[in-house]
Amino acid sequence: MAELHGSLREARGDSGREEEDEDEEEGEQEEEEEEEAQEAAEVEEEEEEEEGQHRQHGGETEGEEAAAAEGDEDDEYELRFEGEMDPLRFAEEDETGKLPYEQFQRLEYEALAARKRKTLASRRDLESVQAKKAKQQDIFGASVDEIWDSAGFGPRRRRRKEPKKRGRKKNVPGASRLSPEVTRKLGEANLFYATGRFDEAVELLKEVVRLAPNVADSYHTLGLLYDAKGDREKALNFYMIAAHLTPKDIVLWKRLASWSMEQGNSGQVIYCLNKAMKADPTDVDAKWDCASLYAEMNDFQRATECFEQILALRPSDVEVCKMVAKMRQKNGQFEQATQVLEKLIDEYPAEADLTAVNLLAELHMENGAFAAAISQVDRARDLYCTDQGLPLDLAVKSGICQAYLGNLEDAERNFEVLHKEHVNEFADLVLEVGDAYLALGEHKHALRYYQMLDGNTAFDNVLLWLKVAQCYAAIKENAEAICVYYRVVNEMPQNVEARLTLVSLLCDLNQSEEAIALLAPPESGTSMDMQGKEQPWWRQGKVLMKLAQLYLSQNRLTYFVDTILPAIQESLYVESLNQKVKGKKKLHKSVLSTRVQWLEQNQVDQVFHRFRPLLSRTDMAKASRARKKLAKMAVQKEEKKAAALAAGLDWESEEDSDEGAPEVELKVPPLPDLLKDEEHFQLLLQVCKTLAMLKRYWEALEIMHHTLRVGGHLGKPKCDELRALGAQIAYKTRDAKYGYDCVRYMVQQRPYSCSMWNCYYQVVSRSESRVPKHNKFMLQMRTKFPNCTAAMVISGHQFAMISQPQGALREYLQAFRVQPDDPFINLCIGVSFINLSLGFRLSNRNQTILQGFAFLNNYQRLCKHSQESNYNLARAFHHVGLVQLAVNYYEKVLVQKEKDRPVVKLPHESAFMPGEGELEQAEEGTTSTGHCDLRREAAHNLHLIYKKSGAFDLARQILKDHCKL
Repeated sequence: MAELHGSLREARGDSGREEEDEDEEEGEQEEEEEEEAQEAAEVEEEEEEEEGQHRQHGGETEGEEAAAAEGDEDDEYELRFEGEMDPLRFAEEDETGKLPYEQFQRLEYEALAARKRKTLASRRDLESVQAKKAKQQDIFGASVDEIWDSAGFGPRRRRRKEPKKRGRKKNVPGASRLSPEVTRKLGEANLFYATGRFDEAVELLKEVVRLAPNVADSYHTLGLLYDAKGDREKALNFYMIAAHLTPKDIVLWKRLASWSMEQGNSGQVIYCLNKAMKADPTDVDAKWDCASLYAEMNDFQRATECFEQILALRPSDVEVCKMVAKMRQKNGQFEQATQVLEKLIDEYPAEADLTAVNLLAELHMENGAFAAAISQVDRARDLYCTDQGLPLDLAVKSGICQAYLGNLEDAERNFEVLHKEHVNEFADLVLEVGDAYLALGEHKHALRYYQMLDGNTAFDNVLLWLKVAQCYAAIKENAEAICVYYRVVNEMPQNVEARLTLVSLLCDLNQSEEAIALLAPPESGTSMDMQGKEQPWWRQGKVLMKLAQLYLSQNRLTYFVDTILPAIQESLYVESLNQKVKGKKKLHKSVLSTRVQWLEQNQVDQVFHRFRPLLSRTDMAKASRARKKLAKMAVQKEEKKAAALAAGLDWESEEDSDEGAPEVELKVPPLPDLLKDEEHFQLLLQVCKTLAMLKRYWEALEIMHHTLRVGGHLGKPKCDELRALGAQIAYKTRDAKYGYDCVRYMVQQRPYSCSMWNCYYQVVSRSESRVPKHNKFMLQMRTKFPNCTAAMVISGHQFAMISQPQGALREYLQAFRVQPDDPFINLCIGVSFINLSLGFRLSNRNQTILQGFAFLNNYQRLCKHSQESNYNLARAFHHVGLVQLAVNYYEKVLVQKEKDRPVVKLPHESAFMPGEGELEQAEEGTTSTGHCDLRREAAHNLHLIYKKSGAFDLARQILKDHCKL
């Protein structure tokens, strides 16, 4: 397709300029260039005098240049077909799919850019001249004019040339005429159109277009022909070309806007209306239609600009002022909106009316300026209501403002009219008064006005019942509130807040079973759940929490756990998924392509349609960034392809693996604030404790494990509380899968606490499965805390359990160096020496046994020959075969009586609920007395010795004396 050329012309220029005018214009342009060169040569001769004049009139010169530049920018861009161009191609797309209007728009932007570059260049020349003058003054200490005057020559005179008018010569009417052939064919085409011979007229007009492509009548008649043939789209295309050739034809632009509106093309409507407004800036109808269309599209900023243009033409128009105020209200500009209406009432009180006052009062009330609203209403009473009272709506607004200011008596005087009038006629005002009292907390007054609407078909609905129920509940009339809330719940079962309020009222009246029935899911809950995407009310977090609290208050622990546990598990799972999604900020290519399509409008069947899309500024910014991102991705793809081909590799196009992947959205958990709200956190702790009481340890540990993993923002106190509870529960299980992390953290926090190490080792030793992290953790703790005896002893125990007495002895001896007077460490060393002496490869067995008994005797001394030390020493002699010595120590145990001591508990074991300790003690079968006495064990071992030696009677007597029930 031939290239489109354009030129800036006068707005009223003739579309049929001939070659003689073009030659004349070229001559004028050459003369202008010569004059500009002469003027540039005269600049150096006139610098001194221009400097003084520039000081006085420099601002005026710059202002004139800026005005000239603005005038250039305001020139219309007129479409012209020149050369070998085929105008008929404007009704179709070219081979590449690029529309001619895109070229036209590009040339228009280039012309604007050229004008701006010219303006900037002229400003830079002026600045350079000024800088040169300033430099000369700095060198000589005075200006050239001062030097000239001081020499006595008098003021200089400047040769001035008469300013020559710039610009192209306007066409004289009748200067450009159509050729006789074109005129004749146009007449024949009109005759064919009049006689209904449309096809012949179209062919004839196409020939006219090729002869005279810049004649707007040809395209206009083609539009008429296609419209008569029923091809409205083709007609619109030709009318659009005719409109661009005659940009001052307002009627045509409005007609195009009307047709575009019929087709639902709002963007093209705006485009045509903007062209009409440029052609006639005083056309109020076009501005009003354009502003209304912007308002329908929720583009209130542009709508405000259009309405303000109308307001500049008609400052006393009430409707225009009201529309400007409404648009500014939509934009959140309350102060500017009130200023528009106040200016109207102040400057044009005769034209303003009560509707403007009403809107102004609403704006003041919405902005919280109740005193200002009352002032405007009082002023309106003096201006417009001297012979009669205020309209009812203004009186009500004044009363509402008085109520907000605390003047309830004055407010009621304004509301007296509502009681005298028929309620159905002013039901909306009654409801407005009731809502105002409800917002102020005056529930008795609000209830009185709400009751006035009882039986009104328009307002007596569920929303009104809900407000009435709130008023009854606020004034402590619970019975009436319950009745109304039942009506609300029956009509709106998904209203969770109303249901929970009703449950609270029932609980206050000790009707717990009825409250539970309201919160329990219906029997057909599963089938109802599949009817829609909205979550049913019985699965919402608030309902589940309230129902669980009711079960807990009645000590129905199983129902409590079964109600709230699934919601907690799902919330933790959804929260973990959301944390993974939040890190992925990269948008998919499909999303970027969708945003770029916003700029295209998907209107390929139109010719002149690719004007600026009607989007909000945020969407425009997103679309622009998306287009740049896609272009960058395309460049990177080509670079990868070129690099692969250069390396001799086969290029495989990776068409964006995420092309079809949907954009992942954050899911909403059943309990959104589970890890943030304090009430929810306490509920989670209570659930874990209850699960432990019900011996559902795995579920409790799993919840705490997931809570600690996703709740990084909980804070140290809450995390420590969870880990302490987890360690307590882990001690009761046979698997340290979840509880190990809790006890390890507690040991890390207090590495020198024996109770923490006891808890840790109990969890590890009770675990039926191997704990893979235990050995590594112990090595780290031994390295980090070399003087921690508890870690040394546990390491020794681990070696002893795997029958490595040498390693155990090494660890125990290191602990002995730190605490040599600890009885337990001496006992462990002695037992390790004895176990080591039983090995087959030991050469100094007797010495090892003596060393072991030396530490056992030291242990006995530190324990002050207690029953426990005597028993352990007897057991050691019995183990190595020294039964004579073992009998002596067993007999010492039998004559000693040990007092019972309290059962040792870990610090966190008191965290269980009252009564649990006794329950577990009874289940484990432990007695409350005699658990510290070792005489039974000693008697049993002694009877074994006697039995082995053949003294059966003595053995029987020992059992009879010390081992009877």
